[in-house]
Amino acid sequence: MQEWDRADIVGACARGEITVAIAAQRLRITARQVLRLRERFAEGGADAMASRHRGKRSNNQLKEGLARDVLELVDKRYAGFGPSFACEKLRDEHQLIVSKETLRQLMIGAGLWTPKAVRRAALHQPRERRPCRGELVQIDGSRHDWFEGRSAVCTLLVYVDDATGELLQLYFADTESTTSYFEATRRYIGQHGKPQAFYADRAAVFRSPMAINGTCTQFQRALDQLGIELICAKTPQAKGRVERANRVLQDRLIKELRLDGIDNIEAANAWCETYVARYNERFARTPLSELDKHTPLHREDDLELILTTRETRKLTKQLTLQHASRMLVLNDTLDARSLIGQPIAIHTYGDGRVELRANRQVFGYTSQAISKPTSLTDTDPKSLHATLDKKQRARRYRLNLPGTVITQGTTAAKKASAQKQV
Repeated sequence: MQEWDRADIVGACARGEITVAIAAQRLRITARQVLRLRERFAEGGADAMASRHRGKRSNNQLKEGLARDVLELVDKRYAGFGPSFACEKLRDEHQLIVSKETLRQLMIGAGLWTPKAVRRAALHQPRERRPCRGELVQIDGSRHDWFEGRSAVCTLLVYVDDATGELLQLYFADTESTTSYFEATRRYIGQHGKPQAFYADRAAVFRSPMAINGTCTQFQRALDQLGIELICAKTPQAKGRVERANRVLQDRLIKELRLDGIDNIEAANAWCETYVARYNERFARTPLSELDKHTPLHREDDLELILTTRETRKLTKQLTLQHASRMLVLNDTLDARSLIGQPIAIHTYGDGRVELRANRQVFGYTSQAISKPTSLTDTDPKSLHATLDKKQRARRYRLNLPGTVITQGTTAAKKASAQKQV
């Protein structure tokens, strides 16, 4: 139909019914192209307006058998590769040049790739709440401008009960670190007792990158000592209750802090209990069971000691340990000497205090700074000029200076050495 419309317009131009300019405007081509089409119309009539590419091979058509070879390689060697990555591998490894979009269409047609618009979104079906309070507590940290510029950006640690949805603990900290979680957990257990399990994400505080090798984090080690299970969620949707609570707090808590004139972390932590009571009164739900799964601390549980960062070092024959760029020297006692070659537990408290323990005994110590070795060179006068020459050349070459400058520096070093010897 487009060709018939073109033939009508060009025919009208050939008969003088419209001008070349008007024909070019209607066909959206140049006037010179209209003149060429008018000559073709005069020679062959309306049939000459048909496209001359009809029935011919496209210039961009793939070579014979190329599509088959590409699909075979992708199916055998690059299964699961995306079109972009597979296109790079075909070009670099097999010298097969195919455009990314062409390969995408070939893979879609062969069923080797599913377009994003067709893929089904991952379903996150709702999980039933735990029946008892304290059976599962979801924890998370939310870094936000909680004080609206009145103070620095900080992190709010949130503890939400899965059964009731109530806030059990809010704690403001500078960062989401092991020390801040230790302090928040200490406050939580002191107020409510020990829950059955904590549900967290896979941050480095909760799950070590070397977890497959049995390595656990300081937080997980402390929970194991307390008998609390730590569950690490694989997706944010799995712990959606605390994520939802974070969104509500980022809207409501900020305004409450502004109304009460709270503008720093210390004042906010002292004020949080008042807000938690108001929040729970508004949003908390009744659990399915009236049983509270929180348990009190065992009489042998030293909560302050357990919630510390613990590391071990082997005691040397000189009764010394190295920790945090400092040397710790144990007091010379019979008990300390009996532990030579044995591991000593180093407990670091939240306030920076360090305590050395072994066999349930605390050992006194003194701390010394470790001096860094100096790079002094002991050189005799005879070889002084050679040493200076070598150092000067090394420094000049490191700076990528021209050869003339390097030569001048070497000569100056030799003169200085000769004058010093005289």
